[in-house]
Amino acid sequence: MTQTGPMTAMSKQMQDCVNMCMATHTMCEETMSSCMSMEGGQAHMRIMRALMDCSEATRMCADMMMRRSPLSPEMCAMCAKACDMCAEACMTMPDDPQMKRCAEACRRCAEMCRSMAAMPM
Repeated sequence: MTQTGPMTAMSKQMQDCVNMCMATHTMCEETMSSCMSMEGGQAHMRIMRALMDCSEATRMCADMMMRRSPLSPEMCAMCAKACDMCAEACMTMPDDPQMKRCAEACRRCAEMCRSMAAMPM
């Protein structure tokens, strides 16, 4: 896989996905901070791992789309999976408003990334 030709402007769908990835990255970071102040054992560790994975995946996905990496479709698919896992982990604490907001952001991001993974870049 190689990139050829000049860079073209990002499609609106790609720009929207980049923006959603960055917003989800921020949400995961904020939720990690919130989670660190809570008491809890293994359940919190599972959530923290999912938050870290999602945070990194969304940031990397946005970066790769912005530079038009030929690996973007695969990264979008992996990002969608990380977002799904994070949403599931966050919803183990459905009464926590921060966890609920994070799960919602992750679900939206997963949906957008799945769409991008299916499109030619």
